[in-house]
Amino acid sequence: MEFVITIVGSIVAKAVELTISPIKNHVKYLSNHQQYVETLKNGPERLKDAKDELQHSVDAAKRNGEEIKGDVDEWLSAVDKKIPELAKKVTELSLKAEEEAKAVADLIEHGKFERVSYRAAPQGIVVAPVKGYEEFESRTSILNGIMEVLKDDSVSIIGVHGMGGIGKTTLVKEIARKVKGKLFDSVVIATVTQAIDIEKIQNQIADFLGLKFEEQSMVGKAFRLRERLKEEKRVLVVLDDIWEKLDIEKVGIPLGDEHKGCKLLLTSRELNVLLNGMDAQKKFPIEVLNKKEAWDLFKKMTGDCVESCDLKPIAMKVAKKCAGLPIAIETVAVALRDKSLFEWKNALRELERPLSSNFTGITAAFSAIKWSFNYLKSEEVKRTFLLCSVIGHNGLVEDLVRYTLALGIFDGVYTMEEARNKVLTVVANLKASALLLDSYNDKFFDIHDVVSDAALTIALKDYRMLLLRDHDPKELSDKLKKKGWSMISLRCPQIIANLPKEMECSGLSFFHMAYDGVVKIPPNFFKRTEGLKVLDLFRMQFPSLPESIIHLADLRMLCLKGCAVDNITIFGELKNLEILDLAESGIKELPKEMAQLTQLRLLDLSSCSELKIIPPNVLSGLSKLEELYMGWSFVECEKGGVVENERKNASLDELNNLPCLSTLDVHILDVRMIPKHWFVEKLDRFRIFVGNNRTYDCCNNYESPKALNLTLYTNIDLDNGMKMLLIKTENLCLEELEGVKNVLVELNNWKDLPHLKRLHVKNCMHVQYITMNKIGVPRLCFITLENLP
Repeated sequence: MEFVITIVGSIVAKAVELTISPIKNHVKYLSNHQQYVETLKNGPERLKDAKDELQHSVDAAKRNGEEIKGDVDEWLSAVDKKIPELAKKVTELSLKAEEEAKAVADLIEHGKFERVSYRAAPQGIVVAPVKGYEEFESRTSILNGIMEVLKDDSVSIIGVHGMGGIGKTTLVKEIARKVKGKLFDSVVIATVTQAIDIEKIQNQIADFLGLKFEEQSMVGKAFRLRERLKEEKRVLVVLDDIWEKLDIEKVGIPLGDEHKGCKLLLTSRELNVLLNGMDAQKKFPIEVLNKKEAWDLFKKMTGDCVESCDLKPIAMKVAKKCAGLPIAIETVAVALRDKSLFEWKNALRELERPLSSNFTGITAAFSAIKWSFNYLKSEEVKRTFLLCSVIGHNGLVEDLVRYTLALGIFDGVYTMEEARNKVLTVVANLKASALLLDSYNDKFFDIHDVVSDAALTIALKDYRMLLLRDHDPKELSDKLKKKGWSMISLRCPQIIANLPKEMECSGLSFFHMAYDGVVKIPPNFFKRTEGLKVLDLFRMQFPSLPESIIHLADLRMLCLKGCAVDNITIFGELKNLEILDLAESGIKELPKEMAQLTQLRLLDLSSCSELKIIPPNVLSGLSKLEELYMGWSFVECEKGGVVENERKNASLDELNNLPCLSTLDVHILDVRMIPKHWFVEKLDRFRIFVGNNRTYDCCNNYESPKALNLTLYTNIDLDNGMKMLLIKTENLCLEELEGVKNVLVELNNWKDLPHLKRLHVKNCMHVQYITMNKIGVPRLCFITLENLP
């Protein structure tokens, strides 16, 4: 079992004090010169340890673009000066040993900084090993050429171009992996795609840098990002899949004289975009694999079975149909691995069929992807894959979970947890089929742009699914008026700004619309879409929802994530609603009518900073609720908010009336509000933050389904409810433990934490060690002591 213990001191002085406090103690009590000298001998090493602790926090603050306090820099400089002086004094056994030892103690005392910066930087994303990269001669020569150009200080923008599916993304990611920590201190990667979203690009870069934006505007984020990138001496920015000119200034990437250590590596299908749009100084074309390389890759993906006498001729013809495109070779080869001869023959016949005229990419790629799609095991897996193409690059698995459950795609799936397990299984299988790709972590999936194009073409032709992008507005308006669509996704500002008065589409089950701005949805827009099961409106600004929503009697999922919406009393009419997502929205109060949503399984109120009121008995009325997300949001719940002898707000007690509750993400101000809440016994997934200051949450740095961030300002006995949470916890963060030296012994004699994987101790003034009895580590020292306890 993995077990990680981390000690963090944003109040670094306490770590410093604990590290070298023996010096002060000895200085106080030693009475002769020799003892002073012996004490002084340890001074340089201990001062260095103290400096290293402080420098760690300073570096973290700088990575997040924060200003370091002047006295912190002065202290670091003083230590740098003092260490060699002490070494010299010790070697001379100076008669001033007592004076020097006291000087060390004074220097340590001045190192007690209350804080070095304004907040701790979250962990950034690392460049993961590249899956699927092959060192073919045709690719290696290009890679080496790009590596040489990256060393040239006169070149700041480099372009890689080639047809879709040729391997551009794989190549530049391999380059990013090789240069990280060698040619460049940092490497960041962002996917641009056909529909340019500057804020999405900014957020991707920020994730790699461990930067969390406080700014709301695109301009503000650009300024912050620019300043943060300047903190890196040498940084490579990879912008993948550029379709048209991208304004680097608007994104916030400093180049040229502004930051000579910053270089830009671009990929595009179009050479002209790189030369005329992005001013690339060097360009590298990528061609299809030659015959030998293509066959070698095909054999590797299928196995040695293709070398058999009866299979090899057919296999070579199948490989040839893939036309040297890695994306085509991989999807077909994986699907045919360990298959019989008749299946190979059938595959060859289908790959030779005429193709759809709607596909804008390469013929061989579409043919291969279409065949691989048809080869998927079941209709539910196919529909899930098409949903992935609608969600697009670096999509959230959680969105897929909610969509599939609301649409009823999987038979025999009745709970959120069952849906999540099913979706994770399907996503893993789609990755194994080379139709989906890995992303940052298991919370996301990615999809190749060529695969996405092919999938959307299949969706349009065979599944009546329409994704509207930035094309001719009139053409798209005509398409939107057609009545036969089963799913519609609108990402076209021209259409969204001029919606028709009504959308007559009774068979429509899924409607998604994303637009970062003010939108006026006509009152009767949804009047004739009575079969709608999923309504997802993203980042829109409107005062209230259209009245026609009351006609959506069969609606199972409503998502208003990031929407500036105020009046939501109409929710009470949506009696069959199972999933309600209001995350990051501008709601101020939940309407009491929400208590009528007795079929609700999931309620997401994450990051609703303006939410102040949840009326009593609303939460307790949601008797089928399985998952409740309120992280970084409403914190008044446990107070109960009594006004004129009448409770104004919901309380934690209401969660005891939810027999199905299994997932909880919540911020609780006081640990003493948890006692007597037996609902914690049934939680399978939780992220609970306890304390009144949530400027930093160490639990967010790890992918654990059971995380607890606990702030205790006094040494109190913990109740049974809290102990139950601790027993289940995998990721535990302890903060502000006043007067506690031995964590598990002094805090109510905690002994058994059988599932604990990570322990993170922060801002704990006196903690010295932890005692554990049943997880294989009897006693684990937290700090540098003179001897083990």
